[in-house]
Amino acid sequence: MNVYGYVRVSSMDQNEDRQMTALRDATVPENNIFMDKQSGKDFERPGYKKLRKSLREGDLLYILSIDRLGRNYEEIQKQWRILTKEIGIDICVLDMPLLDTRNGKDLMGTFIADLVLQILSFVAQSERENIRRRQSEGIAAAKAKGVRFGRPEKEVPDDFCRIVRMWEQKKQPLEETLKQCNMSKTTFYRRLRKYRLVQK
Repeated sequence: MNVYGYVRVSSMDQNEDRQMTALRDATVPENNIFMDKQSGKDFERPGYKKLRKSLREGDLLYILSIDRLGRNYEEIQKQWRILTKEIGIDICVLDMPLLDTRNGKDLMGTFIADLVLQILSFVAQSERENIRRRQSEGIAAAKAKGVRFGRPEKEVPDDFCRIVRMWEQKKQPLEETLKQCNMSKTTFYRRLRKYRLVQK
């Protein structure tokens, strides 16, 4: 039997120390710990894929919490079945002792573990959807107050209309026009469209 661990954080700037400490305390060998730094919305993650290829029947996998495995309710259910039924490994969720497939191998133990898994998977996905909803509501409220998102729009020079006229009359090349406006070609054409709309 080999012992493995899986760590996931949602982005590159999040810290995985708490999960790593928990796996080390569970005596998971360092070279058997697989990590992903990306969203848990699906299982198309390089670390998780490598982990699955390494797993063999009878192995043991530790994760700190069920939401580190993933955040999609149906996908968590599917992967749990693949890992425990098809590959035949045991899983131990460290912060939820009821989710340890080594305990209660009888029908009742399996039923309880499956029930707890369904509840926790549902809670993980509900939390994710609530975060999304709150973010959308927050953005909508901020926009209603006039808050702008993204980079501020490039200011046009005071003599933009003269520069444009010189360029349109072919009295100066585009390169010189862009230089005078201090803009890229894309930004220049975008501001030109707005300028022409105002002039109509």
